[in-house]
Amino acid sequence: MSEADEAGVLIDVVDGVLRIRLDRPERKNALSVDGISRIIDALGQASTDDSTRAVSIGTTGPDFCSGADWVASNTKDGPRPRTGSIQRRTPVQAHRLVQLLTEVQLPVVCAVRGWAAGLDRGFSPDSGATWLLPRLVGVARAKELLLLGRKLTGVEAAEWGMIHRAVPEVELDAVAEELVQRLASGPTVAIGITKRSIHRALEGSLAEALETEANALELTSRSPDFNEGLAAFRESRHPRFEGR
Repeated sequence: MSEADEAGVLIDVVDGVLRIRLDRPERKNALSVDGISRIIDALGQASTDDSTRAVSIGTTGPDFCSGADWVASNTKDGPRPRTGSIQRRTPVQAHRLVQLLTEVQLPVVCAVRGWAAGLDRGFSPDSGATWLLPRLVGVARAKELLLLGRKLTGVEAAEWGMIHRAVPEVELDAVAEELVQRLASGPTVAIGITKRSIHRALEGSLAEALETEANALELTSRSPDFNEGLAAFRESRHPRFEGR
């Protein structure tokens, strides 16, 4: 599958990897409503496609993303949206996208170069920032970022625990692809359920996390990849997981 249009999003599925690339470099890859919808649809399909084993998100330009394209939706010449438009639409657009990225039982790798920014023009945070950031960096640093508009380098973001790793730009594509391939060749069922369990644990107690883990063990221990992992261990070889 290969798809691209005026939404500014390129979508391909190659060798079990859903590849999403933001393609509006002239707008610093600001996400349009159509672009968000296209990504949501692609993630929805990937979540039910047993042949998909990982998701890769990148860009075709020098910057990653400048957030939602509020400029395009608030032009002086165009019709003004009616009152309550943001409140009605955000849950099924940007917020739905964030939920899908969190909930899809596939590993998601983002290769971020240049600017990855939100809107700091009198708007309050959205897209889960008030939930995600305190859990990643702590309350004090989250306030510094959200109240003061603090800018971070990639190295600082890695040091603060916001991202997996920071590398020189010339190495980014190769390092990201290596990670994608490593995840795509892993035990997809176990990886997906582990990802889900981690996010569920952020919302509950230790007892609830232990129950989730017990249920996850019951499921993953019945997968063909579990049997392959045991066989590889017995035979002193690398496992050949098929994502099932």
